[in-house]
Amino acid sequence: MAPAPDMRPRAVAKRLLMPVAVLGSVAAAFAYVGSVDPNEPGHYPTCPLLALTGILCPGCGGLRSAHAFITGDFLTALGANAAAVVGFVVFAVGWVAWTVASARGRAWRLSPSSAQLWTIGAVLAVFSVVRNLPFGAWLAP
Repeated sequence: MAPAPDMRPRAVAKRLLMPVAVLGSVAAAFAYVGSVDPNEPGHYPTCPLLALTGILCPGCGGLRSAHAFITGDFLTALGANAAAVVGFVVFAVGWVAWTVASARGRAWRLSPSSAQLWTIGAVLAVFSVVRNLPFGAWLAP
């Protein structure tokens, strides 16, 4: 039987240090994107793939999506980059699971299988291809 985790406040705070630091970093990035509108030209560099080829990558529209998401305009966020919105939600759920496990003194590892990684890659590839085709223009930012 595993020993019970140390539940003293100092031990719990030490275990929560990394999840809180990650949340602080992500919150700072979202605060910046929320305050510096990517819809106005000159604030952010353009996507190199889009600039060189005219092809939208899976991340194109991600900053606009983050800006709309942080300002509460969820439909615009989905329209700018639906994959990014899914990523925001997956991050939030994963962060909560990691924080709860850390607070309870349990290890939490995100270790997707090869099949899961290939599936994510395939979904993003299909998303990228479809958003660049005429019938998938509704997925383009």
